[in-house]
Amino acid sequence: MTAHHAVEILLLRPAAPGELRQARCGVALAASADRTRLMAVCSAPSPGGALHALRRRLDARLPVDVLTTHYPDRHGQVLLNVTLDHAAEGALRQAAAALGQRPQELLRRRVTAVLAWDEQERAQRLEARLANLLADHPPEEVLACVAGLLLSRRHPPARTTP
Repeated sequence: MTAHHAVEILLLRPAAPGELRQARCGVALAASADRTRLMAVCSAPSPGGALHALRRRLDARLPVDVLTTHYPDRHGQVLLNVTLDHAAEGALRQAAAALGQRPQELLRRRVTAVLAWDEQERAQRLEARLANLLADHPPEEVLACVAGLLLSRRHPPARTTP
């Protein structure tokens, strides 16, 4: 069964306008303002199939670094499709062989570990900032301020014209 899958395309350098025009001949794309992040919807039997199909269509047209599924799969995982240069691929294969693992599994474990570490670091920085705020302000004041900020971002104030 073929389904539609949302795919994010990450580029290390902005796509040139000509590259985008050429890529759009084969694939409907939406580009970010800086042209380093693109979105596409691809029809394929699976999310992994969508990543592979887009990689085949776009590699010759754009400087694609990473393709990723935009939404997690039924197991809560976001799939990545990464092309490594020969040196990085060789180092990954060598490290995986030394550990008795497949290269894809080692890469998955390493990426997962880095993401978990980053999430933990961000949480620790947030907690430290909150602790500093709570040293100077009562909890009710901090909570009211956060609620006000969240509500103002959710519903921006109406613009009035003079």
